[in-house]
Amino acid sequence: MPDHQRADARRNYARILAVAEEEVAARGADASLEQIARTAGVGSATVRRHFPTRRALLEAVSRTRIEALCVRAEELTGRGDSRDALLEWMGDVVAYCVSARGLAAALTYDGSPADPVHENSCSRSLEEAGAPLLRRAVRDGAVAAGVTVADLITLAVGIVLATEHHRDPAVEADRLFRLAVVGLSPLR
Repeated sequence: MPDHQRADARRNYARILAVAEEEVAARGADASLEQIARTAGVGSATVRRHFPTRRALLEAVSRTRIEALCVRAEELTGRGDSRDALLEWMGDVVAYCVSARGLAAALTYDGSPADPVHENSCSRSLEEAGAPLLRRAVRDGAVAAGVTVADLITLAVGIVLATEHHRDPAVEADRLFRLAVVGLSPLR
């Protein structure tokens, strides 16, 4: 949130974000923007002024979790087996997406033209954080050349979205991720 905003605008932003975090946790990415506005005690125009798109709201709600994933990637960079480090991080990405309803939706690519003000900063942050892990794994021959972090994020998001209504989404997402990992390894 911009620092140059008036104090009341900063308070509204904080209140909307707090309510949105609760609503997204309870209802997922489809949480009602109108309900968020009502609960926060502001008009829907105020919500839209701070969060012009649903994705902008989901990204703001997910920011803390994304930052934690970025820190985790940094911790794993250069440690142990490069393939294991990358897969451990990707497992963390999948687990976070499963546990944080709405995070997978915040990471999806919708094909919209790039908008520098409202681009997908969640995905960009994860791509930057995961790049050293992936480069090392590719250099070591543990992951096929040509695989990108964006590919890995798309894979994780697809698995999470495909399993979100499963009886035990965390177990099923982990199982499918481990199944997909076999396809990440270069042919020997």
